[in-house]
Amino acid sequence: MAEKTVVVGMSGGVDSSVAALLLKEQGYRVIGLFMRNWEETDENGVCTADDDFSDVVRVCSLLDIPYYTVNFAKEYMERVFSHFLEEYRAGRTPNPDVLCNREIKFGPFKEYAARLGADLIATGHYCGISHEGGVHRLLKAADAEKDQTYFLNQLTQSQLEGVLFPLADLKKAEVREIAEKNGLSTAKKKDSTGVCFIGERNFRKFLMGYLPAQPGKIVTLSGEEVGEHIGLMYYTLGQRRGLDLGGKQGETGRWFVVKKDVEHNILYVSHGDETPLLSRRVEVGGMNYIPTMPAVSPFDCTAKVRYRQSEQAVRVTLHGSGATLEFKEPQRAVTPGQYAVLYGGNACLGGGVILSAE
Repeated sequence: MAEKTVVVGMSGGVDSSVAALLLKEQGYRVIGLFMRNWEETDENGVCTADDDFSDVVRVCSLLDIPYYTVNFAKEYMERVFSHFLEEYRAGRTPNPDVLCNREIKFGPFKEYAARLGADLIATGHYCGISHEGGVHRLLKAADAEKDQTYFLNQLTQSQLEGVLFPLADLKKAEVREIAEKNGLSTAKKKDSTGVCFIGERNFRKFLMGYLPAQPGKIVTLSGEEVGEHIGLMYYTLGQRRGLDLGGKQGETGRWFVVKKDVEHNILYVSHGDETPLLSRRVEVGGMNYIPTMPAVSPFDCTAKVRYRQSEQAVRVTLHGSGATLEFKEPQRAVTPGQYAVLYGGNACLGGGVILSAE
């Protein structure tokens, strides 16, 4: 049987570097493909994509595999960034990483890989996948701390077809060990944090460049005005830092955001009492199911309403393209614009965008 060609999404980080290495060891013909999704420099005039591409070149040269670069900045601007700004304008807190996977990494990237002769594509995501009888299931990674199925909850069956996740059974420490043992220049490279296209820069400052700030009142739920906010888009539910309300109402407890009134440009806060942040019932829209919509409703499973959260018991009732989630335990700071992601055992069942929480 002729060897299969795998195009690996190379980011310049240790995970995709090791993914390429493992696939080559497994006998695949490996091609590296680096995406440029963002063309701006940061506040220091640095374009991190240039540094990342240099690392891709070093790794691919060492592994003796061909590499290419493709520019998806236009697609990213249209499909991800414009939605990101729209959501912030509406007072919600979007998750561009989820959209980037659906709209870029498993969309135009996959199409471009096919033009390079790919039989399969692969990424350095920490998750597993099974392909049985034409059905593609997204599975949790062995490293629960690093599992990234949350960010892939919007992928369709056609997007998951022909996909490999070589790091499924590895812990992060093992990945770094493999990189070091094989002399990969990315072995000790720091993981990137924050929003995919923004990198390490100051988020508030970045956003101000696109959305002009509209200051307004900070008010308690009882109607007392306690300060001024710099623009609703710069705050998220449950936020404690950066409110500049220290010293008001004594030193006991902390202030935190409980609600945003976009229409009247008011930020609502609470002091000490977290009950206004708790909700059991969550409305979700734009549901995507992996592999297919469940035949029975309601059904019980587990869910996450944010990436860094343990799974919570939930009852799901389906309706149209949405669902109602009723949690067994109240959830703190459920944030419209983020994703609620469903799990059944070891499998990610899909998810949708949070519309509201009661």
